[in-house]
Amino acid sequence: MGSLEGIRVVEMAGLGPAPLCGMLLADMGAEVIRVDRLGEADLGIKRNPKYDVPSRGKRSVAIDLKQAPGLKAVQRLIKQADVVLEGFRPGVMERLGLGPDDCLAANPGLIFGRITGWGQNGPLAQAAGHDLNYIALTGALEAMGEANGPPIAPLNLVGDFGGGSMFLALGITSALVERSRSGRGQVVDAAIIDGVSNLMAGIHGQHAGGYWQAHRGEHILGGAAPWNTVYQTSDDKYITLCAIEVRFYATLLAKLGLDPASLPDRMDRQHWPALRKLFQGIFSTRTRQEWCALLEGTDACFAPVLSLVEMATHPHIAERQVLQTVDGVLQPAPAPRMSRTPSRIRSGAILKAGEHSDAVLSDWGFSPEEVAGLRSAGAVA
Repeated sequence: MGSLEGIRVVEMAGLGPAPLCGMLLADMGAEVIRVDRLGEADLGIKRNPKYDVPSRGKRSVAIDLKQAPGLKAVQRLIKQADVVLEGFRPGVMERLGLGPDDCLAANPGLIFGRITGWGQNGPLAQAAGHDLNYIALTGALEAMGEANGPPIAPLNLVGDFGGGSMFLALGITSALVERSRSGRGQVVDAAIIDGVSNLMAGIHGQHAGGYWQAHRGEHILGGAAPWNTVYQTSDDKYITLCAIEVRFYATLLAKLGLDPASLPDRMDRQHWPALRKLFQGIFSTRTRQEWCALLEGTDACFAPVLSLVEMATHPHIAERQVLQTVDGVLQPAPAPRMSRTPSRIRSGAILKAGEHSDAVLSDWGFSPEEVAGLRSAGAVA
């Protein structure tokens, strides 16, 4: 049994961080029901739902929230739930009659999880936005990229998923722990700008202490240091070095056959261009695989830059079973790993909105007659 076995979650269908949070909860054993709305607007994106990995382990019920019977059906589901997940613009759930005040009045133990970019309040709360906007406002994006170049978008991992999904999941599970003591639910307001700012905690500290370089591409963590960066190999592939600590740097030099006494002080920035040129010249003499044979698994803090196809066959990835195949789709295995209550992937992706409507409603206490009535009214599909 997973660590969240017995926890019931109602996830309001959406994009980005909320679905990934729902996947994490489902992997940990929670029963996650995705409420799909009828007549959704076309997002202009046509994808095979089989590959919608964040929908794995869930069931879908499709309900018309514009009809009173459909709205009442969702309210009835929420009344029985432990958790609600929603990622709409502030005020949308309230206008539907599904806001936290209404839901908590009917279900005082409910954990109402909300994920937005800007947060539930503030001058930008009602403005549209996406991942890149949020990490731009927090100062995270400005620090990413090379000197004298524009900021580089780090996919949507830092904002949507790192600063969003993970903090929402942390808030929900923490609230569930607190509820076990108090018996009371609460609202979790997870804003991506808040989460990303927390991810930047160490950098804020360095900035306050005067250790953080103000300009992009000049700080050690941003790849400026020649011993903490990326190098191209002779076969036009790439490898990474992170020999930050003195002892790891010594290991790197020994592996490369370099005499430390012949090199300048590695912490003196004026020598970094020459040191980088030296290292690049060395790494350009062999292929990526040859450098793996020499450096991988040593304390030189080395790893090759792999594609998704390549990483799937890497020995370390394979031995730890970092990836699993479900319904023919290769995807990440559940994380983190629990010793006594292991997580697992319960099922593949949802293939069609509402494909589990009858089963979900039946399992959650709706009689066959009630289900038939909702269907005939066009409130459930």
